[in-house]
Amino acid sequence: MTHIAKIMLLGSGELGREFVISAKRLGAYVVACDSYAHAPAMQVADESDVFSMLDGDALRDAVARHDPDFIVPEIEAIRTEILAEVEAEGRVVVPSARATQMTMNRDAIRDLAANDLGVRTSRYRYAENFEQVRAGAEAVGLPLVIKPVMSSSGKGQSTVRDADELEAAWDYAVANMRGDRKRVIVEQFIDFEYEITLLTVRTRDGVIFCPPIGHRQERGDYQESWQPAPMDPAHLAEAQAMARKVVDDLGGYGLFGVEFFVAKDGVIFSELSPRPHDTGMVTLISQHLSEFDLHARAILGLPIPETEMSAPAAASAVVLADRDSDSFHYAGLAKALAGEPDASDARIDVRIFGKPVTRPYRRMGVALATGQT
Repeated sequence: MTHIAKIMLLGSGELGREFVISAKRLGAYVVACDSYAHAPAMQVADESDVFSMLDGDALRDAVARHDPDFIVPEIEAIRTEILAEVEAEGRVVVPSARATQMTMNRDAIRDLAANDLGVRTSRYRYAENFEQVRAGAEAVGLPLVIKPVMSSSGKGQSTVRDADELEAAWDYAVANMRGDRKRVIVEQFIDFEYEITLLTVRTRDGVIFCPPIGHRQERGDYQESWQPAPMDPAHLAEAQAMARKVVDDLGGYGLFGVEFFVAKDGVIFSELSPRPHDTGMVTLISQHLSEFDLHARAILGLPIPETEMSAPAAASAVVLADRDSDSFHYAGLAKALAGEPDASDARIDVRIFGKPVTRPYRRMGVALATGQT
């Protein structure tokens, strides 16, 4: 055997690309899968396979053909019941088939946190038609947020401040949802001071945490993130306790991106992804081991030292496309990497994802920099 493990990656976007690089550095063999050819992770993997992860027969066939040691989902839109079946047959799903099922849709993970584990969340209701949206709004109160129970990168999410905006928000959520479930969550708008992502790594030796990451969103999608996010130590301890409770219940090993709202009176659980998080791309420059390195080590059962920052502070900013195109180029890379003349102590880097086509607001790259604050 020429590799330490064979990994089948389900979803091959920019997060998958960085994970493949981390796994390859540790000697893994990676098969990158997605619904389209030449996806970012495919460009750095050992093999690639193109099929829809929502096609259960195709998914099961691919698992049988590639015979992986680890099945690592990078996206939510997967026939998770197939993952449960192959796990029951003895295969390892990361972090677990149950975790992928619980987090594929916002309703399952929200119900687990709020109802089963007693973790503090916003008030919420579910809706499968516009009449239920109106009923949910009456129960939750305005302002509120409407978003699909399954989507990616904040797509389909909107804030409603007036009842006249409800129908447009419902239509927007339905138009941008993933999968085949026409269902949204109608939740209380939290008047938070800031929001964080707490990268939480569940290992065979216990749970460890990265310094909290702050972020700014537009259209429900992250635009900038920074680490560390200044936090009251009591609030950080509260967030860590909540994150530990949820990931221990989900089980398995790997990195989880756990999102929280931080209000004056405490911390409120928002969402969880059982995989590297987009806001965590800042760790490509901020930490000795990036979130992708940590995910790979946790999956493979390798030692993980205490997470430490490699600079006092760091930030990331996304590079977005503004139109549909299959013929484009990148300009300004040299100027970006040169930085500002008065910031000679900063480290600067850029990651270009290699996506084959653009569309409005599609993430095509990320800029990274360190600083003293």
